[in-house]
Amino acid sequence: MSRGKLWEKLRPYVMIGPAMIGIGLFVIYPLFYLIYLSLFKFNLMNRNMSKFVGLDNYIQILGRQDFYKSLTNTVVYTAGVVILTLALSLLIAVWLSKRTRVNAIVQAGIFTPHIISIVSVSLIWLWMMEPSLGFLNYILKGLGLPTSQWLQSSKSAMMSIIIVSVWQAIGYYTLILVAALQGVSPTIYEAAALDNASKVKVFRKITLPLISPQLFFILIIMTIGSFKVFDTVKIMTGGGPNNATNTLVYYIYSYRTTNIGYAAAAGVVLMIIIGILTIIYFRLMAKKVHYQ
Repeated sequence: MSRGKLWEKLRPYVMIGPAMIGIGLFVIYPLFYLIYLSLFKFNLMNRNMSKFVGLDNYIQILGRQDFYKSLTNTVVYTAGVVILTLALSLLIAVWLSKRTRVNAIVQAGIFTPHIISIVSVSLIWLWMMEPSLGFLNYILKGLGLPTSQWLQSSKSAMMSIIIVSVWQAIGYYTLILVAALQGVSPTIYEAAALDNASKVKVFRKITLPLISPQLFFILIIMTIGSFKVFDTVKIMTGGGPNNATNTLVYYIYSYRTTNIGYAAAAGVVLMIIIGILTIIYFRLMAKKVHYQ
């Protein structure tokens, strides 16, 4: 075989080689090592105490109430963030879908929180939600409304975290939907207008199906991201009060030194949950997505 033909056969593998090496080192190897660690009782403070325990970590997880509490908190957080962000992003995107200079300025403004560090965002909201001196309670007092304990109460802490996450993410997903709406051909709407279709019917029968690929993408990405929330919880509440905001990733983080094997097993369980949710999404909703 000539060198030219040999290079033509090897070139695709050479081109994707660096990417595959990166995936192997930073995705596949950590995944298998995580599963390996989950089979041990492993203490970083004293490695001599480490021993193989098989599936005992998984059995222990399924029998602990604090795990189910963190799982429930994660589900509540994910549902709140996904539903609110998706609904508000779609509403704002419809409002900003026309190509005007004012809309361009507004789009840049609402996208700004997404490029700010989540640490900075969390610290700012932490100050705004302070019960006695915070800006939000100051506004509520000025309007004659009852104030809130925000992050200090187990009843309102989770909703406060959800508000911060929605505020930080809404601009990014709004721009995705704006681009999708602007990509819809005007002739389709003109045909609907000739049929005297109402705006509600046009939105439900035409707009939503045509932007369904983007909506489906946002749904998947937001669900996965919400299940892995950590930084906002770490900075603003530390999982409290009374474990009201203790999510799965923060729960895993809390065992990082005392029993990393148990933490690894919880990480594997989290991976399985996200995988099952993704499969359910594709089975139930992929057929309803209309690709042009």
